[in-house]
Amino acid sequence: MLPLLPPMSAAVRPRLTRAFASRNYRLFFSGQSVSLIGTWITRIATSWLVYRLTHSALLLGLVGFCGQIPTLLLSPLAGVLVDRWDRHRILVWTQVLSALQSLALAILAFSGTITVAWVLVLQVVQGIINAFDTPARQAFVVQMVEDRADLPNAIALNSTMVNGSRIIGPSIGGIVIAAFGEGWCFMIDAISYVAVIASLLAMRVERGERRPGRGAMGAEMRAGFEYVTRFAPVRSALLLLALVSTMGMPYTVLMPMYASQTLHGGPNTLGFLMTASGLGAVAGTLYLASRRTVLGLGRAMAVATLAFGAGLIAFSFARTLWVALAVLPIVGAGFMIEMASTNTVLQTIVTEELRGRVMAFYTMAFLGTAPLGSLLAGVVAERIGASPTILLGGIACVAGALWLALRLPRLREEVRPIYLERGIISAAAAGE
Repeated sequence: MLPLLPPMSAAVRPRLTRAFASRNYRLFFSGQSVSLIGTWITRIATSWLVYRLTHSALLLGLVGFCGQIPTLLLSPLAGVLVDRWDRHRILVWTQVLSALQSLALAILAFSGTITVAWVLVLQVVQGIINAFDTPARQAFVVQMVEDRADLPNAIALNSTMVNGSRIIGPSIGGIVIAAFGEGWCFMIDAISYVAVIASLLAMRVERGERRPGRGAMGAEMRAGFEYVTRFAPVRSALLLLALVSTMGMPYTVLMPMYASQTLHGGPNTLGFLMTASGLGAVAGTLYLASRRTVLGLGRAMAVATLAFGAGLIAFSFARTLWVALAVLPIVGAGFMIEMASTNTVLQTIVTEELRGRVMAFYTMAFLGTAPLGSLLAGVVAERIGASPTILLGGIACVAGALWLALRLPRLREEVRPIYLERGIISAAAAGE
């Protein structure tokens, strides 16, 4: 856990960690870092448990579908509520409920009564929680960071935190599964939520007046939808992220099948593969955290998506562990740069009154489309195998990267006036 250091002036703050000058953000980062390790331990344990019980790629896809389909269905409603309600309180309740969900998994596993049906039900429960938690967490970042210029750095550090946990969590999970079984993974996760709940309660948050809706719920949802569909930069960014999440990210769902059938390994092999991807993702987010400006993020999104797709294509042909471990960091870095860049662009151009709704659509594109991809990947992998399915996903991502690259000049023309108006970039920088 990071020490709660006193704020530093902008002149002496390290470029990589300038968002830590905000006390609330330091608290959040410390607590969430612990909790996310537990989350990734549970993810690898859930995947391995389902595959151990069924040896079915289709059911692996179904588990991913059940865990994320609520996000697709509920995010528009969640976005309106995030714009109306206190985001800090929403986060406290979602973390408490998530801890109880992990505790339920642990109790079922320890009692020997856990079944795939129970896993599917609890995945749906967690998906409902995440539908509200994710847009609230994304929108709350702005409130935690005192200097708006540090917002891109905070978003990049969030991604670094997520991917640092992807390195540590699966490694611990693979060891715990092999030594003690899946139940202890779920229990560790439940306990880890104490850290983030404590950090949220320790924050000093100004309680503004409740933000009442200006109209009916349906009208507010429609206003958010019209904004993200009519404003080309937002629409293009979300479409590319949705494509990557639907076609590319299901490789993680198929990883247990790949580790077992292609590499003839066990839970430790699965942990190594997930760790390799996480290492690349951390490298990608450190690159983003070191950037001084949001200029060039559109190009970074296109290049990162291209690298992600090419990495998946190479990974689909890997038949040894060492080749797979060499390729997966490229996959992890490509996806995380694309995802975090999209987040940064959206957060810096959206108006405050629409922030919750826009971040809800971001959540839909990032997580909500994933269940469709997971289910599709499971069905296809049952017929043609994991590697060909991953190959098709990589090809789709390469095509998406080329599509964005062709649109970038026009999108820049629409975004730069907003950056100028808000003082994010100077007139001199806009003319570069």
